[in-house]
Parts: sequence; C-alpha cells; structure tokens
Amino acid sequence: MCGIVGYIGSEKAAPKLIDGLKKLEYRGYDSAGIAVLDGGVLRLEKRCGMVSELEYAACLSGNAGIGHTRWATHGVPSQANAHPHACGKFALVHNGIIENYGDLREELESEGRVFLSDTDSEAVVQLIDKYYEGDFLRAVKRAVERLSGSFAIVVLCADFPHEIVCARRRSPLVVGRGKKGAYIASDIPAAAESAEEIYVLSDGEFAVVSDREVAFYDGDLRRKTKKKAEYDRQKDIVALNGYRHFMRKEIDEIPLSVRNSLLKIAENNEYRNIYEVLCLTEQIQIVACGTAYHSGLAAKYAIEALARVPVEVCVASEYRYRNPVVKRGTLVIAVSQSGETADTIAAAELAKKLGAALLAVTNVPYSSLTTVADYVLFTVAGREIAVAATKSYNAQLASLYSIALALAKIRRQRAGKKTLFALPNLCKKVLPSVEAVRGWTPHFVGAESVYFIGRGVDYAAALEGSLKLKEISYIPSEGYPAGELKHGTLALVRENTPVVAIVTQRRLVEKTMNAVNEVYSRGAKVFLITCFPEICGRKEVFSSVLIPKCREAFSPVLSVVPLQALSYYTALARGNDPDKPRNLAKSVTVE
Repeated sequence: MCGIVGYIGSEKAAPKLIDGLKKLEYRGYDSAGIAVLDGGVLRLEKRCGMVSELEYAACLSGNAGIGHTRWATHGVPSQANAHPHACGKFALVHNGIIENYGDLREELESEGRVFLSDTDSEAVVQLIDKYYEGDFLRAVKRAVERLSGSFAIVVLCADFPHEIVCARRRSPLVVGRGKKGAYIASDIPAAAESAEEIYVLSDGEFAVVSDREVAFYDGDLRRKTKKKAEYDRQKDIVALNGYRHFMRKEIDEIPLSVRNSLLKIAENNEYRNIYEVLCLTEQIQIVACGTAYHSGLAAKYAIEALARVPVEVCVASEYRYRNPVVKRGTLVIAVSQSGETADTIAAAELAKKLGAALLAVTNVPYSSLTTVADYVLFTVAGREIAVAATKSYNAQLASLYSIALALAKIRRQRAGKKTLFALPNLCKKVLPSVEAVRGWTPHFVGAESVYFIGRGVDYAAALEGSLKLKEISYIPSEGYPAGELKHGTLALVRENTPVVAIVTQRRLVEKTMNAVNEVYSRGAKVFLITCFPEICGRKEVFSSVLIPKCREAFSPVLSVVPLQALSYYTALARGNDPDKPRNLAKSVTVE
C-alpha cells in the first residue's frame, strides 16, 4: 500500500526521491519522508501530509537516498511514525507488516534499545543495527531471518555510501538501471521514466544496488542472474494529458480498456492452456476484494447464464479463513487489479493447496499473483492511477466475459459472441452519460445516505456504484437487491433520500419499478439508469440516464459508467480530491 523509492548515481538523490514519491501518490498514504546519505552522514526529513510538504528537502546534498509514503498500520499518522526509520548507521523504509514485531520489540527493549516510534518497521532497522559487524548485506539477511509477515525493505548504511541493500518477501519491489544511476521502487511507474532496464525482485531475494551495478542474491546470499522485465516505457510514464484528474481521464479510457481486454480464448493458441483447463472445469470459485469482488459477482451472472457452470464468488479475506470446499474440477479465479492484494494472494495460495486449478486475472505483469497462479489472463487497462477503480473494473469484466464465452462454446451453449465484441463501441456510446449525471450532484452532496438498487445483474452494478460513491465522496452508501428493501432498508428512506435504480433486464423491469414505487412513496428522489426509454418518464423517476441496450448478462460494463461519473462529480462538489481519497490505497498489500 505504501510507496518506496530509492536512488543511487551521479546526480543528487533528493529531487529524484521526491519526484518518485509523487509518482506513487496513487497508492495512498498519510505521511512521507526521505533519507539521503551525504558524506557518510544520514540526513532524514519526514512530514505528515502530502509529498509536496517535502519539496523543501530537494536541496539536500548526497547521491544516495531512499524515500517512502506511509499508509498507517501500526501507529497513528505522525512525523515520528513516518518513514524512513533510523538506528545507528542505518536508515530503512519498509512496506508490509511484520507480524512478530511485538515480540521483537520486547526483546530489543530488554537489551536496552530505545524505540522512537510505534511502528513495526522500526524493529527491523533495530535488528539490522544489532547484527551489524561490518558486513552490510549479511546484517540485513540476519535481520530478515527473524521476521514473520510481509515486507519489502530498502536500507542505507553510512559505512557504505555507494550501496543500497534491498530485500523482499510478499511485497512488491523493482530495481531499475539508467544512464545516470540505479532506481528502486515499489512499482514500475516510479522508475519507468529514468530506467532503461527493470528487474523485479522475487520472494526471498536480496539486491545490492550501487552506482556501478545491481547484484542479486538468493536467500543464502548466492549471487544470481535475473532476466529484465519486459515493459512499455511510454505506457508506464503517467500523465494527465489535459485532464484535471486521473479518474476522469480513466473513465474516458474505458472503451479502449474493454477492447484490449476482450479475448478470443477458444480461438487463440496463446490461450490454449486456459482453454484446456476450462474444458475440465465443473465449477468456479472467484476470490477477490473490493471492486474486483464486484466484477466477480457480475461475471457470475454471465458465466451461469451463458455456460450453465456454477460459480461462487467469495470475499478473499473470508475465503482464506473459512475452510472452503474445493471439489475435483474446481477452477479458482483470483481477480486483482494490482496483483498484490494480500488477502487475494493468500486465498489463491490456499485454493492451490486444496487442489484447485488457479487462474489469475490481473492488470499488472510481474505481480505476486502471477507467480502463484497456474494460468494468467492480463487485463489490458493500462496504468490506472486514481485510487478508485474505473477502467480496471470494466477491463476485468471484459476478461471474465471472455471466460464465459469460452465456457459457453465448450458446453455448446449460445454464447452471444457478436454482442460481446460489440461492447467497446457500446462503451463509447455510453460516455455522454458521464456529463449527464453531473446535474444529479446537488441532490447527493448533502445527503446523509444514498441507496443503489437493482435485481439480478443490476444488483452487482449497484454494489459497485455504491462503493465508488462512498470511496471518494465519503457519503454513507449501500447497494441492495431491490426486492430486499422491504426487509429493513425502507426504515432508512425518508424525504429527499437519493435512491439510484438500475434497470437493464426486460423481465425484471416491473419488479424493480415496484421497489422504485416503494421508495418514492416515502419521499425518496429516484435517479434511474436504464436502457428502456419507456420507463424514464414515469412520475416516480426524478431524473434518468439512458444507456445503450446490450445482452443483459453484459450490462454492468455499461451501467457502471454513469455510476462512476456520479461518484466523481459528487466528490468534486464536496471539495474532495477524487484521485486520492482519505484512508484508502490503490494496492492493498497488507491484511
């Protein structure tokens, strides 16, 4: 969740560190800091708040440094708890969670060591200082051997002004080299602009990064070679390109994301291994979190409707602790935009242990999830910078619908291939609704609560619409099956309560409109998203947006677009930054 950067080379480190941290702001954070090694002296600067608060530190001298944006886990957001942490001759930044930090801290304090923060990370730098006997890399290794949990750590040592040591376990870390030095980051975009080659550390590996070379080591400190990661340098350089916010830009990129993520699995030899496992699949379990979980719910309707294969959709954090039943012929699909979601990775590992075939659907090559999975489908959404997912959700749906299409062919069911591959053009046609919902925002800005309702596949879209609104507008919001309103939720509806109804299934129009009548008669203002023009003018409907018709099983890829826009414009109207919502992170690498 946090962001790590590092630099060592021929230029001043501080400006590069601050620039790198800005490129990682999308990951979510509450404080930031850098440490620079200048003439054998460690200089630390840390602040609560935005990376911009650190710009004064760009004048620091020194050609080696590390930086960090922190998302609080252990210890409140504060300058003391911000990274880097220092002890003796060492400074360290850390992503992840050290699960046994309490025992380590107690041990170290009993030895007379003094802690200056409440973080689990400080225990690591204290351990490194404890074990240091002149060998920088070996001291880091000895400390790492004591750790339980997940980590990516990057360490400076005053005795080694030309080296930075890195280690990784279950938390992403990349190293890059360019003409003017070496770069370290928790994600490729922070290094892409300056690095000419990128290497991705694997679990259990160490790296010693110097101004001359990058050396990689296994867990026993044996030197090893690594292949360079293949990446599109230009695509990994992020820019607003005239947009005010990345979220708005990424909504406009939905048609291309969907087009690039639609796959002809049954007809392309590249996916032959996936097609073969689908031939053996009797049931599917989808494990995911947040928006990815909602894409799984929408995919369940499509797979069951088109292919008649039973699908269970599971919140990954619950799946891993419930002792799930995995029968023969089960395919587990793990969905994660970043490929680093800790709970999803753990659920995927459990599924494999129980004998399931594991397919990953992710937007990020070289992510941790891809190393766990037996098979991988990459969504091709491009870099998504806004914390609240937009185009990645639509891209996930496109990839999951492609699986549904392949399963339908295997089961000799009518697949709707023509409709599926028409979706990118339909997404283009729905984009004007982005501006249409802008007029709704005055009715949402001051709302105490908002409700999203739908039936069947529209319920899956309602859940995602609700999540988007609460994520960036901070308005309490819930998505409900329309038929469940009378079982408690109506008690919360009163005069002027905004209710968003989604109606895209012909046979459920009147059933959903019954729920609309129920909330209307209690004073709610009903906002309708539908593909049926004849219901837009009903007296119960305060305002409506008309979207294109498509096969009902695929409708969430269209109906969600105005919902995403509603959350964006409501956040703006409330004075929030839609790209960087409070307390949230793009890549949830901790439990």
